[in-house]
Amino acid sequence: MTWRKRILDLFFASLLVVVLGPVLLGLLAWLLIREGRPLFYVAERMKGVDEPFRLWKLRTMTVVGQDAGVSGGDKAARITPTGAWLRSKRLDEFPQLWNILKGDLSFVGPRPPLREYVERFPDLYARVLQSRPGVTGLASIAYHRHEAALLERCETPEETDAIYCRICVPAKARLDLIYQRHQSLCYDFALVFETVGNLFLRTTIRPGGDGAWSPHRQQTASDARFVSRNKEK
Repeated sequence: MTWRKRILDLFFASLLVVVLGPVLLGLLAWLLIREGRPLFYVAERMKGVDEPFRLWKLRTMTVVGQDAGVSGGDKAARITPTGAWLRSKRLDEFPQLWNILKGDLSFVGPRPPLREYVERFPDLYARVLQSRPGVTGLASIAYHRHEAALLERCETPEETDAIYCRICVPAKARLDLIYQRHQSLCYDFALVFETVGNLFLRTTIRPGGDGAWSPHRQQTASDARFVSRNKEK
């Protein structure tokens, strides 16, 4: 992470903590009334091949004794109604401002993976995690809906794991490496604005496609074709 990117992360994270602090307190009170404790979901993620950290989110699922792997259809029944709404607005990620302030995350970058996938694909993640993980990023924007559609059809943890490893891991890694090749502060701002636009305007921007301007037009022709292919599959 460059010092400019780090300074901007600290500035905007501090600003959002001040501005959105009352909103977070309101969400915590609402969660306490509706779902009870615990209010937070804290889990290990990786910011480097040998660098774990504790990722913070608002809790959106019922608590179980042991939990492993990514969320798929096999875990859908555990998502609470309140949690489903928080996820749809990405409000469950508010506490990750703390991770940004600590330096575990940036606003923009690859989503931080679970240790088990880093250990299974060490060479791949050694390249991807050369960028500081982020709250949003190119893969989050271009591939999230497709990944969710694939995983929500899975009925067992084994099926979820197989689909995630065979299809999602390589596809998201390619997108993360595209971001890595084109990373700049202007590109980061464009990805943040696109994320906000997708959330609040409910629009879908097709990376590399025709129509309105998209930050993905900064990519090379081959990169844009790849993003478009993954978006349309």
